[in-house]
Formats: sequence, structure tokens, C-alpha cells
Amino acid sequence: MFIVNVEGAIFKDGKWLLIERSILEEHAGGELSLVGGKVDREGPSFDILERTLHREIEEEVGIKVKIHGYVNSSAFLTDMGEHVVDIVFLCEHVSGEAYAKSPEEVDGILWLTTEQIVTNEELPDYLRRNIQHAHCLLKENMKLNKEQCL
Repeated sequence: MFIVNVEGAIFKDGKWLLIERSILEEHAGGELSLVGGKVDREGPSFDILERTLHREIEEEVGIKVKIHGYVNSSAFLTDMGEHVVDIVFLCEHVSGEAYAKSPEEVDGILWLTTEQIVTNEELPDYLRRNIQHAHCLLKENMKLNKEQCL
């Protein structure tokens, strides 16, 4: 069995929201990551990934987002050996000021450009790859939206 995890690649004003995970976290404590979390079991339901992502973003950083779509997925092992399937969504900041709302999960927040993230070799490869994919999807969406408006 897998843990299902969702994350938001959240953009605003040309930058992406990253969190510094709390050092209290069992997995990847103290590292930079996207905002997100585990999907809870709730029986038959609809839009469980999207609802989970909205809930996690509000709980961890106190903002509202609009989900624009799927970015990519991956699988990994946690520091405790648990198997995780991770799904990343492209999100646009809608309202609220991001802050470390949940200190047991988030030690800090950063807004960084795509270049600041993808060229920083100290960041995990998966984070740089997720942002690179999200950036490409964002550019494609902007192009489509502009063409639709013409």
C-alpha cells in the first residue's frame, strides 16, 4: 500500500511558494518543499485530491489558491521506509498572506523565482524538477489563455 500525498506548486507575481519543513517533521525535517500533505481515508468521495490540497495549504500557510491542473507525479520512500505516491498540482495564489501557520509542520516560508529554484543545486532534485514542470505548464496555460482571448 502507498501513502497518497498531494502538493501545490503555488505561484504569485512570478515566484513560487516554498516552505521550510519543521525540524519536528518525521520526513525531510528542515528541508525546503512545496506545501501539501497526506490524503485522509474517507470512503467513497469526489475531488479528494483537490480538497486535500486546499485543506493542507490553508492549514499550513493560511492562504487560498485556485488549482489549475496536474503537474506530475512521483513515488518515493520516506525516511521511515513508507512508500508514497506524490501528486503535484499547479496552483495560483488567490488570497491571504502566506505565513508559517502550523509551527509543527512549517518553520518558514519563501517566495522564489523559477531560476532561483532550478539552478540551486543544494535543493533536492525532485523539488527542482517539480518547479521546472510547473513553470512549463504555467507558460503553456498563459499562452492558451492569451490565444483564447484573441
